[in-house]
Amino acid sequence: MTTPSPKETLGFQTEVKQLLHLMINSLYSNKEIFLRELISNAADASDKFRFEALTNNALFEEDSHLKIQIAFDKNQRTITIADNGIGMERQEVIDNIGTIAKSGTRAFLENLSGDKKKDMHLIGQFGVGFYSAFIVADKVTLETRKAGLGADQGIRWESEGAGEFTVESIDKPTRGTTITLHLKEGEDEFLNSWRLRTIITNYSDHIDVPIEMIKEVHDHDHSHDHGDENKKEEEEEIKEIKEEWEQVNKATALWTLSKNEIKEDEYKAFYKHISHDFEDPMGWTHNRVEGKLEYTSLLFIPARAPFDLWDRDQRHGIKLYVQRTFIMDDAEQLMPRYLRFIKGVVDSNDLPLNISREILQNNKIIDTIRGGSVKKILGMLEDMAEKEPEKYQTFWKAFGQVIKEGPGEDYANREQLGKLLRFASTHNDSDAQEVSLTDYIARMKEKQEKIYYITADSFLAAKSSPHLEVFAKKGVEVLVLFDRVDEWLIASLPEFDGKPLQSVTKGELDLGDMEDEQEKQQQKESEEKFKDLTVRVKETLGDKVKEVRLTHRLTDSPSCLVVGEHDMSSYLGRLLKEAGQQAPEVQPTLELNPTHPIVIRLKSEESKEKFDDWANLLFEQALITEGGKLEEPAAFAKRLNRLLSSYAFQI
Repeated sequence: MTTPSPKETLGFQTEVKQLLHLMINSLYSNKEIFLRELISNAADASDKFRFEALTNNALFEEDSHLKIQIAFDKNQRTITIADNGIGMERQEVIDNIGTIAKSGTRAFLENLSGDKKKDMHLIGQFGVGFYSAFIVADKVTLETRKAGLGADQGIRWESEGAGEFTVESIDKPTRGTTITLHLKEGEDEFLNSWRLRTIITNYSDHIDVPIEMIKEVHDHDHSHDHGDENKKEEEEEIKEIKEEWEQVNKATALWTLSKNEIKEDEYKAFYKHISHDFEDPMGWTHNRVEGKLEYTSLLFIPARAPFDLWDRDQRHGIKLYVQRTFIMDDAEQLMPRYLRFIKGVVDSNDLPLNISREILQNNKIIDTIRGGSVKKILGMLEDMAEKEPEKYQTFWKAFGQVIKEGPGEDYANREQLGKLLRFASTHNDSDAQEVSLTDYIARMKEKQEKIYYITADSFLAAKSSPHLEVFAKKGVEVLVLFDRVDEWLIASLPEFDGKPLQSVTKGELDLGDMEDEQEKQQQKESEEKFKDLTVRVKETLGDKVKEVRLTHRLTDSPSCLVVGEHDMSSYLGRLLKEAGQQAPEVQPTLELNPTHPIVIRLKSEESKEKFDDWANLLFEQALITEGGKLEEPAAFAKRLNRLLSSYAFQI
């Protein structure tokens, strides 16, 4: 026999205290959510038990009927939620309830705004779980015993939801977990069978574990009194009825039903159960595949992005079942990372029940299911973009940046993903990402062969870039890319619908047939006329630049910097350095505008000092315009002051 551990008082993790306080104060208008959350946890415990029991029959302990039982006591003012699932041992209780090990907890807390309505959505995305009990209770008692352990290895956890909780060993004959809520004053609405049954029906009807409550007793007709003996028998009969449990929910796995059997509200409720979200999903796709492989998928798109969207290791979106038996809830092999926000279930009839995570990584069945699931999601998004553009725009605002990871991660679906992309553009005077590549191609100028784009730190920085001047003059649209992921996206998407994507900041500008013969002739004449100037500027700047040449991409600015066609862009180089990574040093090319007064004046400048100052200034202002940093800001200031003083003296 194991020596029982003494009662121990422990302190909540700081994040738990914060979460409890926020939740209790934010969810006052949605209190009933506590029952959904606790039932959901009980269902998860039952799923885990089923999986463990596949290889260990002894865990059943002569109790093979999994169930969740809900009871209340008006006199004691308590509600009890009990399951006979996997249960917990002492350290698991401390780890799972005393601390929050969930990735992104700190980011979640930092995202809270103090606006109760907004924070409620964030809390829902985080998943309030067990702590939701304190919305309605001022004391919570949990008694649990892990399946397979002795009856003397039960654990009691108790807290009033403040700074501390107690843990002690108890005898618990049955496996599983029982949670008792001691209700706060004013929460008597939940001491009502009809109220609890309504909540269960609304939120937990399709949990595939039976949820039971004690059968309701109706008043008996006492008009015929047959004496004390009959009365005693009647009381015994009532007592028997009171102890009889009845199933409240349907306990049918929703995804196993045909679509025409499922109401829209049932899909929404099921989504909330598996996602712990408070909001309805934006959309869903329910599919049953038959043939060589048989599987069912029910996949949902959330209405808004979770706080941990940028945690690429987050992998709790898809629950994997095999023949309706829960296997795991972090089946990352079922959905690519750029679709990590998708929630849902996949149930296969062909995978082995004892499948492991290692087998998942090299399994043709899984690869086929994954491919089919991705196609369904992308198809649903295509339909939304075509038929409900406003709704798709809402989707894009929430999830567009992760969809942009797709072409680099999912080569097979690159073209389809290209249709889903949205960008800001010089066509609109707004940073709203509303322009599709298909839209862009439809507006291309006659004889235009490329899709032009510019990347920058922000929309305003891109819009004011001198590289756009000739495109504005000719009325050629340019996509404006300012998300950090855009450089990686473009590297993975060299063309769309046969049209190459071309950066306006790379290589020599070639507008092809969009330039007439007169323009080409003028460019040749300028190159000859300013040849000596470009040589002199290159001598002055030395290794700062790879080359100095004239350009026709500028109309208002005197100079700009470009990199080679296959070089890393200056923007990407800055991003890598900011992230603490090494970036190759790229020598830019300085391009000069032969029509600008400064460049024209510089051509005839005889003073070497002034010439060097102007040459450096043209380079430095071009560098600043690109978002780059000056190596010697003080030298730049002195140079500028010298030129300004010289100009002022001449006046």
